[in-house]
Amino acid sequence: MAAILTTDLPFPVFRRGKVRDVYTLGDHLLLVATDRISAFDCVMPQGIPDKGRILTQVANYWFGATADIVPNHLVATEVAAYPDEVKAFADQLEGRSILVRRTNPLPVECVVRGYLAGSGLKEYQADGTVCGIKLPAGLRLADRLPEPIFTPATKEEEGHDINISFERMCEIVGTELGARLRDISLALYRRGVELAAKRGILLADTKFEFGLLPDGTLLVIDEVLTPDSSRYWLADSWKSGQNPPSLDKQFLRDYLETLEGWNKQPPAPALPTEVIQGIRARYLDLASRFGVTLN
Repeated sequence: MAAILTTDLPFPVFRRGKVRDVYTLGDHLLLVATDRISAFDCVMPQGIPDKGRILTQVANYWFGATADIVPNHLVATEVAAYPDEVKAFADQLEGRSILVRRTNPLPVECVVRGYLAGSGLKEYQADGTVCGIKLPAGLRLADRLPEPIFTPATKEEEGHDINISFERMCEIVGTELGARLRDISLALYRRGVELAAKRGILLADTKFEFGLLPDGTLLVIDEVLTPDSSRYWLADSWKSGQNPPSLDKQFLRDYLETLEGWNKQPPAPALPTEVIQGIRARYLDLASRFGVTLN
C-alpha cells in the first residue's frame, strides 16, 4: 500500500502546503490532500497510506456538522461534480479532494484549547498562563480548563507559527472581525466537544482558519477538526496528570521526541514501519467513530 506524497495535475499550482496540493480552477480552488504528514513544522520523508482520504472525509463530516455555525468554502466533494477538465483525473482525486470557493485567507490561526497539553502545559508550568491567559493554580497535564480559551497565532510561511494575544489579533484583522473569529471558533470547538463525546473521545484543542469572500462573507476554510489540526484523546483512558492515548499526530510527536540527534529541523528522520502503521491505525479509528470508512 503506497502513500501518495505529491500530485502533478495539469492545472496552475496555487500552492503546495505541508499536506495539501492546491490548484487554481478559475474562481475556485482544487484542494488535494496527499498522504504527507508533518510534525514540528517538518514534513516527514514518508507518508501515511490513505491519510489524505481520511483527512478529507473527516473534514467533510465536520463541514456539514458545523454549517449552521459558520458557512464554509465547500463547493463540491465528489469528482462527478467537478469541472469536466478535472474529471479525467478521478483516480487521483476521488475521496481526497474538494472543490472550494477562493477566499482571501486571514493571516491568523484561531486556536481553541479546552485542556492543558502541549506547549500550553510548558508555559503554564513556567508562568501559570497559557498564551498569556492566567489560569487557576494546581492544574496538571491533561486537566480540563475551567472554560475553553481562545489563543490565536500568526500564520508563518516558514518556521513555527507565533502565539499572539487576542488584542494583537484585533490589531491585525480589526476589532469587530477579531471578536467574530473568537466567538465562532469557540462555538465550533464546543460543537466538536459535544459530538466527539458521543463517540467516546475528548477534543482537547484544535485550530481553525478563515477567509473572506470579495463581498466580505466570512468562511471557515482549509480543514475542520481533523486529527491533523486537533488533539483527540480516548475518553475512557483519560487521567489527570497523564498524557492520554490519542487519535491524532501525538503518536508521531511522541516517537520523534525519543530520537537523539535530531534538532526538529529539516531534513526529518525516516519513520519506522511500526510508527507509520500506528499513525494510520489511529487516524482510521478516529474516522470510523464519525462514520467515515474507506472503500
